[in-house]
Amino acid sequence: MANIKDPENTLVMETTKGKVVIELRPDLAPNHCARIKELAREGAYDGVVFHRVIEGFMAQTGDVKFGKTSGPDFNPNRAGMGGSSKPDLKSEFNNAKHTRGACSMARAQDPHSANSQFFIVFDNATFLDKQYTLWGMVIEGMENVDKIKRGEPVRDPDKIVSLKVAADIAG
Repeated sequence: MANIKDPENTLVMETTKGKVVIELRPDLAPNHCARIKELAREGAYDGVVFHRVIEGFMAQTGDVKFGKTSGPDFNPNRAGMGGSSKPDLKSEFNNAKHTRGACSMARAQDPHSANSQFFIVFDNATFLDKQYTLWGMVIEGMENVDKIKRGEPVRDPDKIVSLKVAADIAG
């Protein structure tokens, strides 16, 4: 298991490809980290598919409306078009680099439209720096992210089995 320094600011994501541990960066994006933790604690991400996965770029997930396989509005053809019922977030662009393992919020054209969707970059994608809110970094399990099935959209996609705040996991 990864060396978890701050369980309150660490996520443990079980995927259909294995475990991924993400260290949150509330120092860079406090509101985005709070939203991710809030949705994780509600179980909103459990069962959500990786709907857009581009080789050499990133794996995107987090559509808790249309991408949640057990949800009432699950629609594989619309996965990636929804968010949560919570209001969109004001951007928190920062100086962190979108290097391999970076976790960042997906959004529409409006820089203040991030809601629940996020992506993990496979390779350095520094062209995204200061345009997307980077809120965390994979500290264990990038080999499992690498195994996520590719596609735009993905046929028979991999998914988040569960996403939990490390502090909430009995251990």
